[in-house]
Amino acid sequence: MLKKRNFLPENFVVQKWATIEPFYKNLLERNINSVHDLRAWFRDRSELESMLSEDMAWRYIKMTCNTADEVLQNSFNDFVSNIQPSAIHYNHQLNEKCLANPFLQELEQESNFKITIRGLRKQAEIFREENIPLQTELQIKEREYGAIAGAMMINWKGEELTLQQAGNILEDKDRKNREEAYFAIQNRRYQDKDKLDNLLSELITLRHQVALNAGFKNYRDYAFAALGRFDYSPEDCFKFHEAVSQKVMPLVEKLAEERKNLMKLDTLKPWDMQADPTGLPALKVFDNSEELIEETIACFDDLDGFLGDCLRTMKKMGHLDLDSRKNKAPGGYNYPLAETGYPFIFMNATSNLRDLTTLLHEGGHAVHSVLCKDMEINTFKEPPAEVAELASMSMELITLPFWKHFFEKAEDLQRAKKEHLEDLLAVLPWIACIDKFQHWLYENPEHSISERQEAWVRIYSEFSPKSVDWSGVEHFKAYHWQKQLHLYEVPFYYIEYGFAQLGAIAVWRNCQKDLKSGLKGYLDALSLGYTKTIPEVYQTAGIQFDFSPAYIEELMQFVKSQIDA
Repeated sequence: MLKKRNFLPENFVVQKWATIEPFYKNLLERNINSVHDLRAWFRDRSELESMLSEDMAWRYIKMTCNTADEVLQNSFNDFVSNIQPSAIHYNHQLNEKCLANPFLQELEQESNFKITIRGLRKQAEIFREENIPLQTELQIKEREYGAIAGAMMINWKGEELTLQQAGNILEDKDRKNREEAYFAIQNRRYQDKDKLDNLLSELITLRHQVALNAGFKNYRDYAFAALGRFDYSPEDCFKFHEAVSQKVMPLVEKLAEERKNLMKLDTLKPWDMQADPTGLPALKVFDNSEELIEETIACFDDLDGFLGDCLRTMKKMGHLDLDSRKNKAPGGYNYPLAETGYPFIFMNATSNLRDLTTLLHEGGHAVHSVLCKDMEINTFKEPPAEVAELASMSMELITLPFWKHFFEKAEDLQRAKKEHLEDLLAVLPWIACIDKFQHWLYENPEHSISERQEAWVRIYSEFSPKSVDWSGVEHFKAYHWQKQLHLYEVPFYYIEYGFAQLGAIAVWRNCQKDLKSGLKGYLDALSLGYTKTIPEVYQTAGIQFDFSPAYIEELMQFVKSQIDA
């Protein structure tokens, strides 16, 4: 399945830096005497970077599949410590070489290269040699979160469960069971609260120094530049926070009150938020991961045969690890594989509805990867997260008519759709909350841990239903943020989910009106990779890149109408 190589030997594998460096030197020393030469140079550079990217990808994938295996951890750390720093150094020199080339302007006139060259200029602008060792240290330290979280287990009635598996009990119709499970989960998290607090403090200190070295006043401003956020600013994020508070929270508050009334409770507690409010047992969506993938493929096939083929091929290649187990890192991801073309999906499935939507989500990313896999150079295949998450979040919604594969009973199907749409409303405030918290963290890099707690509780209170009673568990509330791995591993990568969720609702609305044209717009947009700006990609999908209060209110009313229906 690997693409044919033209620059590297077909049998070349990464062993040590000394075997890689000659290819970088070739690119650095090569004469470029025409726009044709420059284009060939970009292709050869892309081939080298794709090979290194995939090698690192497999090291990361294997490490997260078994966080207790020191050999796998050391393999990843070896790449980060002994290969990546030298590659970063050479990449900066390559950026400077191409930016100084007289034929660059001619190549830049080609629409596909405009975005790539814009990104290279920004990378060159913020590069600092002294940040290379700091970024290496950060990458190693960021992975500590997965090891800490992956080792968290609870004993439930004689059975050892991961926190993901234990989370299913929070859907139990028996309130006493839910409460016991909630305390078991939160007490286990609480055991490591200081370890996770100290880890975040160390990460913030290192990140702030990276920002200062690059001439920024804080890491937030550096991160916006490093993430290539050309199409919006921190001020736009603040407007999004405010719009969610104004236009989404009233709907979330209303749903919480309805839940409380349906459950006939005097007080709604944190362990009451996932159970069915009418007292029905939790939906069991599948029995095992094999069933989950087969039903998802059938669901994708009903939408478009190409979509099902993407997952079918990945299954055949062994590019799926779906089950939750001890010492597996938390969360889920779709990791693009630049040379192979077909990505790897990792998640922690336990049989609930959220596992279904997670696979649909990651499957959307996978389809995006496959659509872009044959593009000319690697940077064309690397869309920004605001576009990548549009792919995944739209897939959760446009497949809704085909969820029948997972549910024999019509009432279970309707219930599953309603639960998912209510979750969709609830996740927007959580996204705004995490993003607003991150802005505070890095605008105040010297804050104390107690100040961090106070800031979190204040921000979380703005974006959580007032009808939920936290009395007696306030100490858990103060550390509720620690479950969000993005804060540790990919700072400032979270607001994209909010922007993309709005886009996904708009894609879904288009598909409701006309499935054929709505799906075509969606796939056409994804096929652009990163050769257009974010607003242009959204426009191709037939939607707006807009997070104004009026637009958010319009979309929320559409979602509410679907819930009511």
